[in-house]
Amino acid sequence: MKRERGFEIAKGFENQGINLPIRKTRYSAGYDIEAAEDVVVPSFKKGMAPTLIKTGLKAYMQDDEMLLLYNRSSNPKKKGLIMANSVGVIDKDYYGNSDNDGHFMFAFYNIKEEDIEIKKGEAIGQAIFEKYLITDDDNSEGERVGGFGSTTK
Repeated sequence: MKRERGFEIAKGFENQGINLPIRKTRYSAGYDIEAAEDVVVPSFKKGMAPTLIKTGLKAYMQDDEMLLLYNRSSNPKKKGLIMANSVGVIDKDYYGNSDNDGHFMFAFYNIKEEDIEIKKGEAIGQAIFEKYLITDDDNSEGERVGGFGSTTK
């Protein structure tokens, strides 16, 4: 079978019982992503950084594809969790990078008054593979030199 797109366990998480994402129904667009460990997302205070929730996963894909990370629709109302970046974009060249092997995480703020505990294996978001287009005059030749937040380096 030709490998076109999919998920793998990221380095450092091989023996931690990480579940590969699945779609729950035939017509679901998103693959459900679980937390790789227990974590507390503190109640938001002005100036604080978002809490990064590890997934223990990396994703491989075709040259003209990206992986988009979305919040679960129930998270804001039930848990007060909103994504700091609204939508996470995972590029093809993030896979296997030298900084973190392509391990992707979810960045959350908690807008409730109390801290929220996320348990290992709990669904935190969903991931959707999508194609993208480039402009006629695109001539990008740069190469990724790191992991999280490295596109501008």
